[in-house]
Amino acid sequence: MKNVLVIGSTGQIGSELTMKLRSLYSGNIVAGYIAGAEPKGELKESGPSAIVDITNAQQIAETVAKYEIDTIYNLAALLSAVAEAKPQLAWKIGMDGLFNVLEVAREKECAVFTPSSIGVFGSNSPKDKTPQDTIRNPKTMYGVTKVSGELLSDYYFTRFGVDTRSVRFPGLISYVTPPGGGTTDYAVDIYYSAVKGETFKCPISEGTFMDMMYMPDGLRAAIEIMEADPAKFVHRNSFNIAAMSFDPAIIASNIRKYIPDFKMEYEVDPLRQAIADSWPNSLDDTCARQEWGWKPEYDLDSMTRDMIEKLREKGI
Repeated sequence: MKNVLVIGSTGQIGSELTMKLRSLYSGNIVAGYIAGAEPKGELKESGPSAIVDITNAQQIAETVAKYEIDTIYNLAALLSAVAEAKPQLAWKIGMDGLFNVLEVAREKECAVFTPSSIGVFGSNSPKDKTPQDTIRNPKTMYGVTKVSGELLSDYYFTRFGVDTRSVRFPGLISYVTPPGGGTTDYAVDIYYSAVKGETFKCPISEGTFMDMMYMPDGLRAAIEIMEADPAKFVHRNSFNIAAMSFDPAIIASNIRKYIPDFKMEYEVDPLRQAIADSWPNSLDDTCARQEWGWKPEYDLDSMTRDMIEKLREKGI
């Protein structure tokens, strides 16, 4: 990677990924954003930015040409719970937008990273250690767009030779950007409540296990897969990656090691609970480990220590 366009650069992943890429590469790392969601602060000041609406193929093409982009990180998407409320918009962004990106990449010979998700799996996928290659029949619009995106990305690789690569992100936990409507976002909100001394109202029921990952590991995965030697790939779109799996009671117990008086109550959100129930308890990421050397650096305890420390430094 030399010159990179990050579409969705002001979102939960994009804001941190853009800064990470700028710390690693000396070329143009362009923060693509939509009107009304302009980069601010260090994200704006540390490198170039451009209005890039993923539903506007001309904007994508013009930005790619202007900055001689060789790699596109396509991070534009509605998260799971929001996508259920706005399914038509979720499809427009997730699929019509991806088609625009892939067409520009085909014409301009760019590599493309489009994240997938644990949301590709449905209720009849194996729940524990869900394998890389198994049935994918989600019942949410979010999951439908992710499965379709995996297939379309693979098609553009096999049919046109576009260098498409992807990982299936679990829930991503970060202290930098507030969550934006994902089913796993409770595992971000819980730290904010703990540091503020508030009782956390948990929207997910006890005993609901989901795969989670600390954002620094997620950023490494997104970068390392694009740097990996494709000669070793058996898969491309998309790799299971994993770091930890827990339910609300386990993360609350871990927080109490550092904030002993932390309290949590359950106020289950039926929509998010239904989505969570359809997802795996844990993923088998053997293929990612074997094909490009994936390995997480954070477990639950090391993540909890760092989250609490960083949130306190922010004055939360």
